[in-house]
Amino acid sequence: MKVVVQRVEKGAVTVDGVEKASIGKGFLLLVGVAREDSAGDAGAMAGKIAKMRVFEDENGKMNLGIKEVGGEVLSVPQFTLLARTEKGNRPGFDDAADPATARDLWKAFNEGLRGEGVTVKEGEFGAHMKVSLVNDGPVTFVIETDNGGVK
Repeated sequence: MKVVVQRVEKGAVTVDGVEKASIGKGFLLLVGVAREDSAGDAGAMAGKIAKMRVFEDENGKMNLGIKEVGGEVLSVPQFTLLARTEKGNRPGFDDAADPATARDLWKAFNEGLRGEGVTVKEGEFGAHMKVSLVNDGPVTFVIETDNGGVK
């Protein structure tokens, strides 16, 4: 899995002109599922993100987790994160999981976050979405899994 974690003041997803989901303070996650990913990868990624301490404490240090600040997650599936770009000018997506597997593992990832006590709202799998956000910082991380562990 590859997840882009963005610390946001707010975020929203719109499908066909209708707001599907929105959050205030928290994480907007762009989630890519690779062909070789498993439930172990989804669980490891959920655990890592739920425990990240990237919100500022009273001293301005990144020391607080999402639950400590009452934050939410907006999870957006994005297969283009798995694009191969080294050849030619058109990205290849052979490394992305097939849609059924990707949907199942994205859902498992979201449930893993919920199991960690995090409020999760979701984009719409397979839809053309408009994603808006106010990145706080900006603070952005790219996290990947490898054989059931986070690297």
